[in-house]
Amino acid sequence: MKEEIKNALEENPIIAAVKDKAGLDKAVKTDCHIIFILFGNIMNIDELVQHVKDHRKIAFVHIDLLEGSSNQEVVLQFLKKNTSTDGIISTKAPMVRAAKNYGFYTIHRFFLIDSFSFHSMDKQIANSNPNCIEVLPGGMSKAIGWVKDKINLPIIASGLVCEKEDVVTALGAGAVGISSTNQDVWNL
Repeated sequence: MKEEIKNALEENPIIAAVKDKAGLDKAVKTDCHIIFILFGNIMNIDELVQHVKDHRKIAFVHIDLLEGSSNQEVVLQFLKKNTSTDGIISTKAPMVRAAKNYGFYTIHRFFLIDSFSFHSMDKQIANSNPNCIEVLPGGMSKAIGWVKDKINLPIIASGLVCEKEDVVTALGAGAVGISSTNQDVWNL
């Protein structure tokens, strides 16, 4: 899976992040190879993931946003048993670490809001051992450069990536991919 994701990002670094069914229906018709599912609940997540997989795309579920689940490992067991989810996204280091044990590709999401959050990243990463990190807001190319210099993991820039210039500067700063809910960005 790791190689498949790397190849997908090299072919198209834009990731469609979707927050509702209408967005998902549009995202599966784009050239984006990876889709981040940022909504859903335990009753419909299998259907949402299957919709992505039916279009031969890679499906990630943001487990912190999955309604009806808890911040406990049982949600990972549920996803593994009942869905064909490829990977998970979480802000919680223990969940990222546990997800890796279930064979999911893992993305640890970080909100860079101040120097404290920046300087605590390496401790959290040591705890979570993710495959990749996601940095928000993605429009801060200088901060993405700092993270790239500090952390030896692939970086996805997300949040407030609204136009081509944001995409180009984030990729230029070292991000391997861009995640956006902005549907105009999906088609760049």
